[in-house]
Amino acid sequence: MRKTMKSFMIFVSALLLLVIISACGDNTETSGEGSNSSSELLKVAFNQPENHPQFKAMESFGEKFSELTDGKYEIEVSPNALLGEQRETIELVQSGTIAMSIVGGSLMENFNEDFAVFNLPYVFDSKEHQMAVVNDQEIVSDLYSSVEDEGMTVVGAFHGGVRNVYNNERPVNTPEDMEGLKIRVMESDTNVQMLELMGGIGTPMGQGEVYTAIQSGVLEGGENNELIYNDLKHVEVAPYYSYTQHLMVPDYLIINSDLFNGMSDEHKEIFMDELSAAIDMEVKQFDEDVQAAKEAAEAEGAEFNDVDISVFQSEVEPLIQEKLTSDTAQELYEKVREAAE
Repeated sequence: MRKTMKSFMIFVSALLLLVIISACGDNTETSGEGSNSSSELLKVAFNQPENHPQFKAMESFGEKFSELTDGKYEIEVSPNALLGEQRETIELVQSGTIAMSIVGGSLMENFNEDFAVFNLPYVFDSKEHQMAVVNDQEIVSDLYSSVEDEGMTVVGAFHGGVRNVYNNERPVNTPEDMEGLKIRVMESDTNVQMLELMGGIGTPMGQGEVYTAIQSGVLEGGENNELIYNDLKHVEVAPYYSYTQHLMVPDYLIINSDLFNGMSDEHKEIFMDELSAAIDMEVKQFDEDVQAAKEAAEAEGAEFNDVDISVFQSEVEPLIQEKLTSDTAQELYEKVREAAE
């Protein structure tokens, strides 16, 4: 009887093992390549709110990419720096913890100093000039792929607005008007030097601290596009907004290199085509949102004034030449300027 019971238990155990192996095999097949029964979630980090044109464009991109890959990929965009500040999210993309992030152009200089060319003052004549350059593969292909060894690839560039000076003292028309004004700049030595050449005092500081710093007298103002100026309520503490147009820094979409290289050629093509469409959408949306932000800021008391930028362009020319430190950077700068002609 004992032998019979023991044989029965062995039989049951073997049967259960076969069921488990069979189930695992079925799971591998349904989640493998070529099956659409499961989606790969691609998380995207973004440091601006949901009403920002870049967020809207990425949401649209995600929907189209998922649809055209038959649900193979699902894109989830996290706004308001929920996944971390931009510098942190670069590391998360490199490690593969998240799939993508939108990051300011100045941060990419830490990985290849030639990115600095696109961050120089007055390097672009207009939004149209900028976008024609930063998404032209004949110009940017080598630059964007140069960081692959760092675990990421730049797949495209969004328009990040035109940065202008604003303050709580007076309209700015000349470098003399900037004298004594402490202006918040991005945390970059290049931007500090730029503001000094423009006549002011460049003060690096986190964006979240600017309102209080102006309010308390630590700063007289900042420099940014109209969307940030209005959305962060800086109009309340610095009503003079002057169109110095000194910077037009692109925002890059970076993706984990292993993830991107692991996509099929078909999916890569869909990805790039839909990203290009999303960038076009973002540029158009940016124009509309800037106009709305300007009207809202004026209603709050903002005073906007146009500026003859030629004098500021002359003042910052030495900085541009100083930053073109390599033959590659010089060649890239020349291609940018040729595209403006």
